[in-house]
Amino acid sequence: MLKTIWVGLASLTLASAAQAQSAEAPSPACELHIWPAERMASVTTGLLGGGLLDAALHAGKDASNKAQMASALDSPSQVDALQSLDLATLLELKPGTVIIRHEAPLERKTMNKVKTRRSDSTAACYSELITADVLYHKAAIYGRSLKTLFMVRDFGNDQKIDFEYKAWGGNGLSLFPAKEGEDAVAALDELVGVFKKNFEEYANNARKSMALKKKA
Repeated sequence: MLKTIWVGLASLTLASAAQAQSAEAPSPACELHIWPAERMASVTTGLLGGGLLDAALHAGKDASNKAQMASALDSPSQVDALQSLDLATLLELKPGTVIIRHEAPLERKTMNKVKTRRSDSTAACYSELITADVLYHKAAIYGRSLKTLFMVRDFGNDQKIDFEYKAWGGNGLSLFPAKEGEDAVAALDELVGVFKKNFEEYANNARKSMALKKKA
């Protein structure tokens, strides 16, 4: 009789321990993979309003602008800038989401063609943030600005895109590009600051788009 009672108690203890362990086991972490932009561009339009002649007239300046942009916003710097933001709030990520950085850009021409995950991850909760283009634009009438094209894709637990939002964020510049005698460091810092501001603008619109999809 005592043996039967002890066996029963042992079974209950093991079952309780197993249930507790199961309850305490953390759910698989979500992943957000980040990629920087492969290309940058500088476009200056004068009173001619664009075209081949306008491009030829400003080719030297645009080449210089691109070189400075590549210095301030190289691949690691783009990812650093994004990671410095509160991505969990901006993109409404699930608690505990792990940020995984990729410093090698994706080929720009594949961005819209590839509809599956861009990494080898098999995480059950998986999303991507891809920077597509970084564009400096100076217009004779509207002045200087930095525009950035971002794309967010959420896959859930498979290779099918559940949600995708691709759009530009853009804001004005007052320091970049620095003229002779001006603070070049401040001008480059402004690029990084506006890059982050562009993403915040983009993320605000992405959240609205996601909310509309959930209501549909």
